[in-house]
Amino acid sequence: MSTNKNRINIVNKRARFEYQLLDKYVAGIQLGGTEIKSIRLGKASILEAFCVIENNEVFLRNMHIAEYGNASFYQHKAKADRKLLLNRKEINKLDKKMKTKGFTIIPLRLFINETGYAKVEIALAQGKKLFDKRHDLKEKDDQRAMDRIKKAY
Repeated sequence: MSTNKNRINIVNKRARFEYQLLDKYVAGIQLGGTEIKSIRLGKASILEAFCVIENNEVFLRNMHIAEYGNASFYQHKAKADRKLLLNRKEINKLDKKMKTKGFTIIPLRLFINETGYAKVEIALAQGKKLFDKRHDLKEKDDQRAMDRIKKAY
């Protein structure tokens, strides 16, 4: 069963394209029983999710966890706020940066660690400008062309 736990790796593919990532943190998530079961089945999405800081606590908003099919009357809400478990020092550092204009906290990936706990990798990020995105796409195309040329020889 340990091999199945390590396969859960839900990634936010748009994050690296839309944002410039500054600091990364790994945080635990406070979940209910049916939420962790749905995550273990891979039925979660962090594509539209972001983090907010309220009352010196960090919450993950807009993360979608599908309802667990085998649950009876006890079901979780699909888009409820979920508390992230971080150290006080990390929360204070993030809070200080969030007060600066243009910074946000976004989830990069949701995974289950070796001990079976759900974790989320978050990053302090700053939105990229349109020309930065175009530059990244150009570099990606150039790299792809170089790889094709290397394969040809």
